[in-house]
Amino acid sequence: MAIEQATLKDLKELTALVNSAYRGESARQGWTNESDLLRGGVRVTESDVEEMISSPDSMILKYTEGGQITACVYLKEYEYYLYLGLLTVSPELQGRGTGKKLLQEAESQAKRLGKSSIRMTVISIRKELVEWYKRHGYHDTGVREQFPYKAGYGEPSQDLEFLVLEKRCD
Repeated sequence: MAIEQATLKDLKELTALVNSAYRGESARQGWTNESDLLRGGVRVTESDVEEMISSPDSMILKYTEGGQITACVYLKEYEYYLYLGLLTVSPELQGRGTGKKLLQEAESQAKRLGKSSIRMTVISIRKELVEWYKRHGYHDTGVREQFPYKAGYGEPSQDLEFLVLEKRCD
């Protein structure tokens, strides 16, 4: 098992992993899916993932077991904080501590980069996920952001908004 920075050769595998964990029937095997909130569509396209990997201010960390990518997390640098997104664990492997390991690695990256905190957005009605992040030291900043509806990324079943969560890294 290893956590390392993803490269463009991981593009197809990462895209498939993220989409399998967030959307569709395969996602229902795990507890972190968005299948009932956004019907159809994809969570990410290959071009989205390519941009995340190729941008000089961002990276995707991948967690590999037995030569297969089973989890990942997206990190993007801002002036004072590191944004964390797409924390993904293969649906059939959730609940084994892999997500926690990726959070810890993200925190190490934030410290290494001299960032004072990590921020993320979580769909507000995903209470169990918000609680999971709170148990890992994140707090609700009180900031709310409009959910970015985009054609091809799923049809929302209701109005959605993001909570901004943050954890200090000093």
